[in-house]
Amino acid sequence: MRGEGVERSRGRRETMRVWRFVFLLLLVAAAAAASAAWWWLHRPLSLASDPVELSIELGQTPREIAEAWVRAGVKANPIFLYEWFRWSGQARKIRAGSYEAPAGTTPIGLLEKMVRGDETLAVVRFTEGWTFRQVRAELARAEALKPTLATLSDADVMLALGAPPGLSPEGRLYPDTYAYSKGSTDLAVLKRAYRAMERRLEEVWRERAPDSPLKSADEALTLASIVEKETGVGADRGKVAGVFVNRLRIGMPLQTDPTVIYGLGAAFDGNLRKRDLLADTPYNTYLRPGLPPTPIAIPGRASLLAAVRPDPTKALYFVARGDGSSEFSETLAEHNRAVNRYQKKQGQ
Repeated sequence: MRGEGVERSRGRRETMRVWRFVFLLLLVAAAAAASAAWWWLHRPLSLASDPVELSIELGQTPREIAEAWVRAGVKANPIFLYEWFRWSGQARKIRAGSYEAPAGTTPIGLLEKMVRGDETLAVVRFTEGWTFRQVRAELARAEALKPTLATLSDADVMLALGAPPGLSPEGRLYPDTYAYSKGSTDLAVLKRAYRAMERRLEEVWRERAPDSPLKSADEALTLASIVEKETGVGADRGKVAGVFVNRLRIGMPLQTDPTVIYGLGAAFDGNLRKRDLLADTPYNTYLRPGLPPTPIAIPGRASLLAAVRPDPTKALYFVARGDGSSEFSETLAEHNRAVNRYQKKQGQ
């Protein structure tokens, strides 16, 4: 009996030694795996190009994102990438957007970029004084912007923006620089510009002078577009607006060349002639009283403010001096003298 007990004791000790050995092997294997994982996570990924670009769509799963990075040019096992996303606990925090993985990007850095939403953005700028035709041309040239408007008429574009039926697109987009994710649509950018102008117009309309002859925010937008096209230097903007407001008050035609040019459209060849001033279009403010039916260009905030709060002035006329600034006159006789003086100067 004693011998059997000794044997059992020896067997248990042997088993314990085996288990300790197995456990030690497991610890060594785990440590090796952890070391290998740490090394992989901190080692720059191999890339097929520099940088590798990827657009992540809303609703893509972490596994699909890992596979998409590999297809795009990240030379890694997609299973390793996916398991890293999942093991980190941040897989569900990955944001949709456009991303770049430049040389030196590690798996840790790649995930952090997507979790932060550190997107690669492109920009497009709409400039004061542009027409809607120029805006559309700029969108067509914009980098990595998905075209959706090319086959739509201007009226259809406005409906897509959520504008009331029949509203002209002219002047309705706020001039600014708009950043967007690569792969965004041109319509998405236009919506931002359209809403921005709506907000700015509401803001400046609340600041209008109590005695303003303008009857609506839309009239303010139209006048601001004329002021934008007629102003050569910023210091004159308020006076230019004051001249037009004075004319509106007394029912005097605005007689502004930019509206005539706009009404001529493609027929304008760059040289405004007397016959053009007699061409009866809805935008000929020499022949028709009041404001034209729509804005003629994009006004900036300064022109919007000038339209609703013009500088106090008695001037009814102005003429370009040739250096960007204007000469303002209260009477027609003064104006004619100024025209003769500056026209002669420009002709010399």
